[in-house]
Amino acid sequence: MSQPVFPPLLTGHPVQGGEDPFDRAQAMAALGCDAGTVVYNIQADRLRVAIVFAPEVPLQDAMAMLPLCAVGFQNALGALAPPEVAVHLGWDGLICVNGAKCGKFRVTSSDVSADQEPDWLIVGWELALLQTSEAPGETPDVTALYDEGCADVSATQLVESWSRHTLTWLNRWQEDGNAPLHAEWMGLLRGVGDPLDHGGVFLGTDEQFGMLIRDGSETHLRPLTEVLENGR
Repeated sequence: MSQPVFPPLLTGHPVQGGEDPFDRAQAMAALGCDAGTVVYNIQADRLRVAIVFAPEVPLQDAMAMLPLCAVGFQNALGALAPPEVAVHLGWDGLICVNGAKCGKFRVTSSDVSADQEPDWLIVGWELALLQTSEAPGETPDVTALYDEGCADVSATQLVESWSRHTLTWLNRWQEDGNAPLHAEWMGLLRGVGDPLDHGGVFLGTDEQFGMLIRDGSETHLRPLTEVLENGR
């Protein structure tokens, strides 16, 4: 299998077997690897990728890298997949293809203090390529990429396309701030206007991508930092 070719400023680092790129990226970041390191694991049934950022802003602002990478993914798959394939994103990192769960995004950082500048922040994602269930019809809300008319999309192509689109969005975010990214992300978010399992209605997000929840006459905010996983 050919390895992905990355644009300037990004450096690929493949891992093999069952190793999780998200874990490896954390270890590499803790040892001081360069920002723009992309760790990836391409397997027959799933694709896993993680990218290391070195934010120069407080964590609450750096969290924009999660929706930024997610929008980059949607743009990448949208460019490679047939036009009838729909890709939507969950506020907490869910990836949906044609309405069914197909993968997820994750994020962690060296510091969990919203007002502190972290040494590093890592966004990872994984995508099911093939169904591993022996009875996929029993889980209609779960799918895999190649079951959704995307058999011609190679994992290598997808990683390359994602890295290019993500870098484009990163440059745009650095120049124009959150507004263009927020507009793009809101158009891809699933569940806006729907009731939430824990009560209230999902209204959308504020300018820093926090979840706005209407509960009766009150509106609550869940900052995006709530989806952070504990770093090493």
